[in-house]
This record gives sequence, structure tokens and C-alpha cells, in this order.
Amino acid sequence: FLVFHDAKTGRTYTLDGREKAPASAGPDRFLKPDGTPMGFANAVPGGYSVGVPGTVALLAEAHKRWGKLPWATLFAPAIRLADEGIVVSERLNRFSGSFQSMLVASPAAARIFLDANGKPWPIGHVLKQPELAATLRMLAADGPDAFYKGPIGAEISKAVANAFRNPTALTAQDLAAYRVGDRPPLCRPYRQWKICAMGPPSSGGIAVLQIMMQLERFDLAKLGPKSLTAQHLFAESQRLAYADREAFGADADFVQVPVEGLLEPAYIRARSALIRPDAAMAEARAGTPRGMKTANRAPLIDIPSTSHIVSADAAGNVATYTSTIEGPFGSGLVAAGFLLNNELTDFDMAPVRDGNPAPNRVQPGKRPRSSMSPVIVYDAKGKPVAAFGAAGGATIIAQVAKALIARLDWGLPVEEAVALPQVIADRSGLRYEAGTFLAEMAPGFTALGHQNVRGGTLPLKGG
Repeated sequence: FLVFHDAKTGRTYTLDGREKAPASAGPDRFLKPDGTPMGFANAVPGGYSVGVPGTVALLAEAHKRWGKLPWATLFAPAIRLADEGIVVSERLNRFSGSFQSMLVASPAAARIFLDANGKPWPIGHVLKQPELAATLRMLAADGPDAFYKGPIGAEISKAVANAFRNPTALTAQDLAAYRVGDRPPLCRPYRQWKICAMGPPSSGGIAVLQIMMQLERFDLAKLGPKSLTAQHLFAESQRLAYADREAFGADADFVQVPVEGLLEPAYIRARSALIRPDAAMAEARAGTPRGMKTANRAPLIDIPSTSHIVSADAAGNVATYTSTIEGPFGSGLVAAGFLLNNELTDFDMAPVRDGNPAPNRVQPGKRPRSSMSPVIVYDAKGKPVAAFGAAGGATIIAQVAKALIARLDWGLPVEEAVALPQVIADRSGLRYEAGTFLAEMAPGFTALGHQNVRGGTLPLKGG
């Protein structure tokens, strides 16, 4: 997802490069022969989880609209790194070990990320990727058509069809039909600022705006970041937003997503009224925004392996961009030297919930719900003053909201706002960043009624 401020026009644009389900993917994609949903660990590896990639199309569209340098020039640094090699970091070594069994099962991935004995490359090893370099050269020379209508796309189709697990079809027609979504930005006021975010299929933009708007009636500036009350209020607002996200987040091209209802002032006031400074809600349920009758509860699964970048130039243009292949090694499949995503596991595994079709069920051509939440903040004169985003699966929402509060309410510089210790609260409980001042608040969180209070490290997947 790209949120872009165009200094020439003063407009905010949001481009949607989210993956799409291929024509072969129906609501039963992740059902076992007995009709029950596959386990997440069995759904990720191989062909079923691969969506039609959108990154190349999004970047090509952004370059066509706002690019300054020649397209081919932009590939030179990446080609050099692929040719000359990157130094294996502690993180790559650790992740290769954690996903070693999947990499071993995928011969093409094993040839890249494991040594001749099937072990992760050691820290400090120089990893060269000549096949990736060749692919990048082809993209540089021939543009996105090489990917969506040419030899790179053919390699993607071949990899999915011959997958080491769950082989299926992702065809030339699926690739050629991919289009970038040009979405209207979601912009809402917060105090004296305006925050612009990404709409569906991102659930993140709505949720971040809800968290902020639900907190607007509280004097967060007076409380400050090291206040137990402030962190408690932040956690409670998260719980409400995450509950709505689970119930309503989906691709609005396929199902009704009550965007306006979820953000209308009356609904926000009603949700905010559920937040008490002196006690946690016993349960945070999804609301009933205008036009909706029922709320389904969706799973909380999200594998964090995402990149976010923010860039601003001297002319005043601002880009905030989040990209991901989902898991650290995606589906484990490799085509033309690069990993294929496992984005389709962002759909609900079960197509029916509580007797109703799940809004985020798999459908051909549909984009799975995402938590990615790039945002731009504007002042009262319409000038961009901050831009944020994050990595970390569903925790992205809480991380972006925290950075916004830290910058706008607590006046912290951007670097400190991003680095401020993190609280994340959803129906799994309250997690805080261990080894920080938040750890001292743990007994206070419990006393306020928060459940399953535990510490962890970002992205705070567990205790």
C-alpha cells in the first residue's frame, strides 16, 4: 500500500498493490476433505497460499505518475547486491533456522538460503543471488510486462503448479488481469490535524483512525506517555478497534465494508463511551455500525514479515509505503530467483462464521484483508507534517497509532515516537514491550482488569 502526498496538486493518493486470489481459489481453498479448515502451518507452505503479486505493478504505476529517474536506473543498487552478495545477518540466519524444514522441502529455496548440508548460511556469509540479478535486469529492461505477461510470470505459474506442497493453478490469465487499485484516501480530523490512511482491503487504516478518534475526548497530552492511565486508555481503544477489524475487515470490492459507519462521529462517540479510565472492559465486542446487522469474529493470525519506508523530498512530496510477502519466506516457493508470497492465508480459513458467509472468505480475484497502515498527517493548513507505518502483522495497527499519539499528543520527535515502548491489546490479552518502563505498569494493568498481561519483544507475538 502506498499513501502519497503530491506537492504539486496538494492531493493525497492511495495506491493498492495488494495481492489477489487467482481464479482457482474459491471459498473452499483451505478446507480439508472433511470440510474443516486446514491448520495455518499446513496452509502456508506451497501453492495454495500464493496470491497474484501486486508489488511490481504498484511500483510501476507510482513511477509513471511521480517518478523522476529512468525506470532502469532504479534497479542498479539491487542488481549489484544480488550479483556481489549480501552479508548474512543474525536475523536472516535465525529466521532460516526457524523455517529450516520448509526451506528443506522447497529445493529452489534451499539452494538460496541453505548450505550444501541443508543448514542455514552462517552469520557473515556473503550470499549471492545470480538468478535474482537476472530477473531484476529483465524488469529493468522490459518493465512490468516481463512480470505480468512475460517469462517471469511464466516462472511464477510453473512454480505454483509444481509446488512441493498444495500445488494449484496461478495462470498467465491471472497475472495479465492484475490491476493496481486507485483507492480514495481515508482522511479524518484528529484534534488540530488531519490523518490520511489507506482504505479497504486494508483494515489498518480504519482501525488506526478509530483508535485515535475514540481517544480524542481524553487529555492524553496532560497524562503523558509514562502514565498508567494513558497506556490503559490506549489499550482499551485498541481492543474496540481490533474487534471491529475482525468483524468487518475485508475487500470492499467483494463485500460490504461499512467504512463510513465505522468512522462516523456518532458511532465513534458510542464506542469511546465504553472506555473507562478506571477499569478495563470485561469484553470488547464488535459494534453495529450503520447499515450492518451482524458481526462475525475472524481469527487473529498474522505472520509478521513486512517492510515499511517513508520518504520526503525537497519539493514537498511524501511517500509512505508498506510491502510484504507475509511470512519471512512467504510460501517457500521460489520463481525466477525470488520468493513467492503466502498472502492468501490472510483470508479466513473457514468460509462461514456464525452461520454467515465470512466477509474475509476466499473468492477468485479478491484481495485478502491486511493490517498494513501507512499514514500521512497534515496540519491545519494542509501541509504534511509526519508520516508513519510499521511492520509486524496485526500489531502494525497498534504501532502506528502509538507513534501518532507520541508525536501529536506528546510532542516527541519522530525517532522517539517510533521507538517509544509499545502496548498491544486485543482479545488475546494485553502485551507490553519487555525491558521498558511498561514492565513496571504490569501490576497496574492487571489491577485495572486487563487479562493475560504479559511482556514480549516486538512484534509482541507472544509472552
